[in-house]
Amino acid sequence: MSTFRFAESVVEDAALAWLKALGYAVAHGPDIAPGEVRAEREDYGQVVLERRLRDALARLNPDLPPEAVEDAFRRLTRPEAADLIANNRAFHRMLVDGVNVEYRRPDGTIAGAQARVVDFDAPENNDWLAVNQFTVVENRRERRPDVVLFVNGLPLAVIELKNPADENATIWSAFNQLQTYKQDIPSLFTYNEALVISDGVEARIGTLTANRERFMPWRTIEGKDLAPASMPQLQVVIEGVFEKQRFLGLMRHFVVFEDDGRGMVGKKMAGYHQFHAVNRAIDETVAACGPQGDRRIGVVWHTQGSGKSLTMAFYAGRVILHPAMANSTLVVITDRNDLDDQLFGTFARCKELLRQEPVQAASRADLRAKLQVASGGVVFTTIQKFFPEGQDDRQPVLSERRNIVVIADEAHRSQYDFIDGFARHMRDALPHASFIGFTGTPLELTDKNTRAVFGDYIRPIYDIQQAVQDGATVPIYYESRLARLELDEAERPTLDAEFEEVTEGEEIEHKERLKTKWAQLEALVGAEKRIRLVAQDIVNHFEQRLETLDGKAMVVCMSRRICVELYREIVRLRPDWESEDDERGGIKVVMTGSASDPADWQAHIRNKPRREALANRFRDPADSLRIVLVRDMWLTGFDAPSLHTMYVDKPMRGHGLMQAIARVNRVFKDKPGGLVVDYLGLAHELKQALATYTESGGKGKTAIDQEEAVAVMLEKYEICCGIFHGFDWSPWKTGSPQQRLSILPSAQEHVLVQADGKLRLIKAVSELSKAFALAVPHDAALAIRDDVGFFQAVKAVLAKSDPGDRRSPEDIDHAIRQIVSRAVASDEVIDIFAAAGLKKPDISILSDEFLAEVRGLPQRNLAVEMLRKLLEGEIKTRRRKNVVQARSFAEMLENAIQRYQNRAIETAHVIEELIGLAKEMREARQRGEQLGLTEDEIAFYDALEVNDSAVESAWRANLEDDCARVGQSCTEQPDHRLDGSRERAGQSAGHHQADSP
Repeated sequence: MSTFRFAESVVEDAALAWLKALGYAVAHGPDIAPGEVRAEREDYGQVVLERRLRDALARLNPDLPPEAVEDAFRRLTRPEAADLIANNRAFHRMLVDGVNVEYRRPDGTIAGAQARVVDFDAPENNDWLAVNQFTVVENRRERRPDVVLFVNGLPLAVIELKNPADENATIWSAFNQLQTYKQDIPSLFTYNEALVISDGVEARIGTLTANRERFMPWRTIEGKDLAPASMPQLQVVIEGVFEKQRFLGLMRHFVVFEDDGRGMVGKKMAGYHQFHAVNRAIDETVAACGPQGDRRIGVVWHTQGSGKSLTMAFYAGRVILHPAMANSTLVVITDRNDLDDQLFGTFARCKELLRQEPVQAASRADLRAKLQVASGGVVFTTIQKFFPEGQDDRQPVLSERRNIVVIADEAHRSQYDFIDGFARHMRDALPHASFIGFTGTPLELTDKNTRAVFGDYIRPIYDIQQAVQDGATVPIYYESRLARLELDEAERPTLDAEFEEVTEGEEIEHKERLKTKWAQLEALVGAEKRIRLVAQDIVNHFEQRLETLDGKAMVVCMSRRICVELYREIVRLRPDWESEDDERGGIKVVMTGSASDPADWQAHIRNKPRREALANRFRDPADSLRIVLVRDMWLTGFDAPSLHTMYVDKPMRGHGLMQAIARVNRVFKDKPGGLVVDYLGLAHELKQALATYTESGGKGKTAIDQEEAVAVMLEKYEICCGIFHGFDWSPWKTGSPQQRLSILPSAQEHVLVQADGKLRLIKAVSELSKAFALAVPHDAALAIRDDVGFFQAVKAVLAKSDPGDRRSPEDIDHAIRQIVSRAVASDEVIDIFAAAGLKKPDISILSDEFLAEVRGLPQRNLAVEMLRKLLEGEIKTRRRKNVVQARSFAEMLENAIQRYQNRAIETAHVIEELIGLAKEMREARQRGEQLGLTEDEIAFYDALEVNDSAVESAWRANLEDDCARVGQSCTEQPDHRLDGSRERAGQSAGHHQADSP
């Protein structure tokens, strides 16, 4: 009875079946390979199916002469740049906008045109083909992607698959494989628009430049509902992305190359929530701007950190290109200068998507000039610039057009004052404009104001819960460290709602008028004694955080005065953090000001270019700038993914609070979550913000109490303790470095004798490490850090002992960065041989003395692990020189280890087998030395013994070369002439074996 074995090919067949159901033709790579009856390529270096491309260009451009079509073909198939990303960017422009071609008219003049590459409006007018096992050879490297999707002969997508039944074959193995492909066969990826990785069940999609964090799930097919959890994610990605019309739309409108003016930042693709929300928003826009429309487009709600700014750019690009909008003018509104700058920066980096350069209004007069245009344009402004010039003036009408779209970003309250506020003046200026709002933080419990101004929510809502589940953001944890001092409960600051509403939406000069309302509170919060206390706590807390998780912190202060004085106190405690040079130093204050401010503030007052330079430093995870102190700057719209801790010492509420704390929810490497540390007791405001959020239809917590992280940590800690039940590791905590090191062998032995002990420990310690990183510096975390350090040390040594372990970069980073591994364990790199008290040997000279030491080692399982590691390394070395010997040794090793793992023989016996194998390998090396033969010559004779045909072929080739050199036929060759041919045949065979896979 045969047993069905699940293989990767099963996943491949399923993918092809789903693609076939979508209308793709399906071909098997070897069937269309060069030399086959149905060949579609002349050689393996061709990555474009040229006949299909030529046919498509002729079909899609019937008005162009043949020479113009040929010119388009040549431009598409002959990339000009040496850089893969530059070529990919150039190709994307040709794909979306057409290929610029020239041809000669009958009258002899030169004409120009744009040749279409695909038909975006009629999917069936294109050629759709899915090919599996598509072999590509480039620079003498052969690679074979699992599935390649061709549109009109162009390889626009690559799908790399793994076996879901193989626990070592994960989607990240597929990701790593794609990175190798990009290096080895870059020509295939010149045309790439989408990369998919999957093990059949789990699946992610990303772009050519996306790192691991930006390979994201695609959770819906039609966009109305999320796909059920029972449906394989690979099926959802294929049917949700590669349905013909959706794939064409995704490529045309939802792929952007961000360019900051100094170079390409990255290639980005919309997520499923962005793709479907923007498409629905376009339908609503056309309806709202039409003759019967009410000019209320709606509200797009995408939680902070999930790419809202980019969603706005995708939306703008679609509006600009939509024929019904007749070259619309877009006005992008914020209520803060820094927000205006940040959002403008995002749009400026996406100018290719917009087909034009966005502009920023510098003043009220400049805004009026920019809006008095007949059509087109993307204009950025703050809503305050719509205020009339004079106190009694009315805002003049700037345009009567109906195809003006006002895009409002998080400008809630400033949009609602229609009596004598900015909203009225804006509508006076643009009476027939339509309005759309983008928010990550719904304001009112029932959102009556938002809906009255903008209309209903445009689905899908993308809330905190969904963003965290997708990995688009990380969860936010909350820790209260209330610093009351003289401030008793009766005097605890309460937020003046009216004041907060006014100041959040106002420019600095308006806030200055209201200082008297908060002078008393500011004095209490900024008391000298309290500042010293908070400074000491921040320094201690953040240093402990850094030992656990590399990254950055933001301190939010109540006033500029407190920012300056808190900075002064922190650098008094840590003077090495300070530098007067903007390009150096680990801590800075980010604020605006004027010459009239106190002299000791002036060093912290910077103009816009200097603040942007600091922003770039803070965004750079490798830069030494670790802490910034702010009052209002950078609290909205500012992205620094490595920012993982925010210290809040300022009264905040509602959407302002939610926007601020969302600064720490960005995805970054192994960052498991962001932490908000509260010094003012804002728990009540957080609860109110959550009530607002859930009342409006959002799911998920704004911030998770740190106690929950501690509870998870303790749960994982108990699991690890259970694995070490009955084992005394107290010397690890109290002993000398030598004692701590010497306890590791017996600790490993304790784990290895348990069923699946090694796998269970590695998994448990990985989970504990992540939970520990979130909980530090909670007292419960500090209480167990020595134990966690012990668990991590054992895990690290066990993992290193097996070259077959495929640990993720996150696991490696955690192991390296965890505080306990560095602070508690020895600074030395722990080596398995050193841990066992043995000198690490060179396998090629394994001595009887060393093998005797291994045989007598009390930790038997550890001895097996060591010998296996050594022997596998030697077999890999031999494989490069002598395949015959390597195969036989590999089989012997595999058999011995298999029986060991099955516990069919005693540990002592398997050690004897491995020692015997080591001796055979040593003797094989000595055999060549005794005979006076090189390793290549030994390899040849070993191959000759197994297979004569390989040597015979090499011998004849060299014989013919000798005959040709002396001008004789082989039959006339004297016998002594054969010796050289045979000798070189042996060398050739040896080299042939060395190159064999």
